[in-house]
Amino acid sequence: MRPILYSFRRCPYAMRARLALASADITCELREILLRDKAPELIKVSPKATVPVLLTPDVVDESLDIMLWALGKNDPEGWLEMPDDGHTLIAQSDTGFKSALDAYKYKHSEEDRTKASAFLRILDQMLIDQPYLFGPSATLADMAILTFVRQFAFVDKAWFDAQPWPNLAKWLENFIASPRFSNIMQKYPKWQVGDPVTLFPPIT
Repeated sequence: MRPILYSFRRCPYAMRARLALASADITCELREILLRDKAPELIKVSPKATVPVLLTPDVVDESLDIMLWALGKNDPEGWLEMPDDGHTLIAQSDTGFKSALDAYKYKHSEEDRTKASAFLRILDQMLIDQPYLFGPSATLADMAILTFVRQFAFVDKAWFDAQPWPNLAKWLENFIASPRFSNIMQKYPKWQVGDPVTLFPPIT
């Protein structure tokens, strides 16, 4: 059975799940969900009712777990070939940085923007003289973190662009300009029962 992916285009968690599925060349049936009008089928398979959710037919409803599941099946780009520090960095992003990001985004909290920026300065230093966090090639850490850095940047893009983190800015800019990003950000209509099957990654 082809996996089924419940997704929402703009959700950074869903974005990173789609990145890994595309890298692993695993074709899924994509079901685009509106968060303000969630499909009952999503709630039935995952009571959390958040995206992404992957049916394999087991239910995988954490984005990082979906990434690891996909790359465990096929990792042609070697994303899993990173030091243990990469997993630590992802954990820092998913906890302290994401918490500060949410407070900054929804409350426009300058204090939390400062907290989030401390993590971004660490990334900027890691990117000195290399295009990715752990060297010349992207790893799981890059792709698990980039979608949240993008979300942070677009809260106030002018402010972000004015900050002294040129390496971080280039890393993000290259990601946004990449065919990989364009591929996972194609627009799809809201899914409903009975709709024709939409495949992801799209067949080109």
